[in-house]
Amino acid sequence: MQSNKTVIFFLIKFFGVYFLLFLIYSVYLSKNQKTEGVFACAPITNTVAKQTQFLVNNMGYSAKIEQNTNEVSINLFINNKLVARVIEGCNALSIIILFISFIVAFASNFKATFLFIVIGSLLIYFANIFRIAIIAIALYKYPEYQYFLHDILFPVLIYGITFLLWFVWVQKFSKLKK
Repeated sequence: MQSNKTVIFFLIKFFGVYFLLFLIYSVYLSKNQKTEGVFACAPITNTVAKQTQFLVNNMGYSAKIEQNTNEVSINLFINNKLVARVIEGCNALSIIILFISFIVAFASNFKATFLFIVIGSLLIYFANIFRIAIIAIALYKYPEYQYFLHDILFPVLIYGITFLLWFVWVQKFSKLKK
């Protein structure tokens, strides 16, 4: 009976936090991106695109970004060749929301939980910037592997990092470990 309560309590906390953060994020998107007429991405997506451009430029390529005029995305060019579109799903916030929901559902003391959320979220965020830069360069060099790179390899990497962080949290810090 106790294990059922633990599972139910986990699910309530997980989905409660997830839906609350998802609602906040949805409101943020509705207030900050334009989906009709003149398209504009939310500031976080713009920031991710700019940081990706910066990273690609520092890896020896000439990167440029510009708002797509036909949809809510930012075009990423390498050496004047369009290689990718940075969309809302590329900013890692959906994954960070999932990450935070899991950590809160297995919360430890406030300080440890808060610090792990901040550090883990930043790790996911910056790993995502690196992921977009690498996939852009790979698509520039090997466009024939677009499906494998975009749909298989790079999602496995970002979700793999998130899963690894969850594993570390449960094994080292959560109340369940004690």
